[in-house]
Amino acid sequence: MSLLRYAGTFPSVEECVKRACETAWLALTIAVAPCASAGAQLGDIAIERELEKYRAMMKADPWSNPGMLDVDRGEALWKTPRGPKNVSLEGCDLGLGPGKIDGAFAGLPRYFQDADQVMDVEARVLWCMQTLQGFDKAALVTRPHPGSGSPATDLGAIATYVAHGSNGLKFAAQFNHPKEKDMLALGEAVFNRRNGPMDFACSTCHGESGKRIRLQPLPFFANPADAQKVVGEWPAYRVSTAHVMTMQHRIYDCFWQMRLPEVELASDVSVALISYLVKQAKGGDINVPGMKR
Repeated sequence: MSLLRYAGTFPSVEECVKRACETAWLALTIAVAPCASAGAQLGDIAIERELEKYRAMMKADPWSNPGMLDVDRGEALWKTPRGPKNVSLEGCDLGLGPGKIDGAFAGLPRYFQDADQVMDVEARVLWCMQTLQGFDKAALVTRPHPGSGSPATDLGAIATYVAHGSNGLKFAAQFNHPKEKDMLALGEAVFNRRNGPMDFACSTCHGESGKRIRLQPLPFFANPADAQKVVGEWPAYRVSTAHVMTMQHRIYDCFWQMRLPEVELASDVSVALISYLVKQAKGGDINVPGMKR
């Protein structure tokens, strides 16, 4: 277990209580902020300031981040024989060879010849859970709870563990294969296409700088600095719901908020969008799990 990596660094009881109080206060601040009718901008600045303080604390000490619990859970799920075939995922090839985790996430999404598909981390783990362990796909892609109010699934926890293995590296997906290029084109088209009852597109919220929703700044993905900062923090721990949320779940949630037809986890549409976002964030640092409102 990755718990062993932090042997000797466990905080005292007093420090744990202090951090729990800080997390509770931050969650309360986020919860009540949208209710304020005056001073909203100042309130938003205060919330962002507190989040930045908490993010800095997490970088100094990984145990400040509750999302590490899902990293450890994902590691256990990766190494434990499971499923109808009773095997572990240590034979899963994420692009660097069977069982190799460190650095794999930094090269995703990418084309996998054995599956003849372009896959992000969740799509690839899903494929391995099906082919290596014998799990039924329908049971693995159950609908997440809209609004990110549900804990990470086993698939999500494994993806968080894999992503954490690339911490400190930079996004380096190449997108040279013809199918990778096709996926990028699809992702850009979906990002910019307005549709649905609200006539929304991803670019409606993320197509220019300075936009906000419920006091929260929205990233402008055509700006590499914005894309690198945001994309490099997913999967992320959501303070407002006390759960880890993966990028696939984030996209599902965005579709739900735009009142668009439900998008299946690890589908071509969601992988295409993630490919486009990762391309925009190329060269950005990976720091998983991040911290979000």
